[in-house]
Amino acid sequence: MSQPMIILYDVPSNIPQPWAPNIWRVRLILNFKRLPYRTTWVEFPDIEETLRGIGAPPTSVRNDGRPVFSLPVIVDPIRSPQAPIVLSNASHIAEYLEITYPGQYNFLSAILISEQSAARQVFPEGSRALQALFVHYIQEIFAKPLLPIMVPLSHQRLPERSQTHFLSGTTPSYLSVPPEREQAWRAVQEQFDFLANILDKNSGTDGDGVVAMGHELTYADFAIVSVLIWIEKVAPHDGWVRIRQWNGGRWGKLWERCKSCMDVF
Repeated sequence: MSQPMIILYDVPSNIPQPWAPNIWRVRLILNFKRLPYRTTWVEFPDIEETLRGIGAPPTSVRNDGRPVFSLPVIVDPIRSPQAPIVLSNASHIAEYLEITYPGQYNFLSAILISEQSAARQVFPEGSRALQALFVHYIQEIFAKPLLPIMVPLSHQRLPERSQTHFLSGTTPSYLSVPPEREQAWRAVQEQFDFLANILDKNSGTDGDGVVAMGHELTYADFAIVSVLIWIEKVAPHDGWVRIRQWNGGRWGKLWERCKSCMDVF
């Protein structure tokens, strides 16, 4: 009997490792919980057709009522191979994985057993609402100054067919690298400085000064690290070399804490 595996849908690129931060948030949890999974690669022009084909729910709706399909998406056949669970939206997937697999996973006749479940939790008791707010901040405020720099660079890392998908005769303005690169990076650093000052409150008796919840890795840390991975993969020389030195090396330390969860299967 073969081991059932979760399928994680991701976008391919012309660099060795995947880069999409929202998808990395899910991959980090899968690795952290040691869940069996494999990645299926889908180019941008094929996302909607592929996700419709597997019955994935849309992640949003356009003003005209048309559904929007986006990654990440998982298909989970572990508990029910005949009727696998299909989910979209990184935060919805994170909560599902936490509820369904609170502990370490062992394959034994498709039975799940929890061992040291507290050590494998990404939402410690009572933290889900605050972590949801934190992750929203990471997405909507913290990462926002990165977009003018990272979106054009990410587009350049896509296969040619996916690059063309975003072009309609002329290059959209959001795919043009900003001319004032250093000014853009200063705006990024302001956000990193602010977050570092907040996280420093977890030092001393309240924590190790590295992770968001004090001592143990949580979903909040994976939200930050997914952004760091995006920068390291797409802008290793222009971005990651400077960021890993900011704030006393804090971001490099967090990266190292999460490094064991960065496998790609």
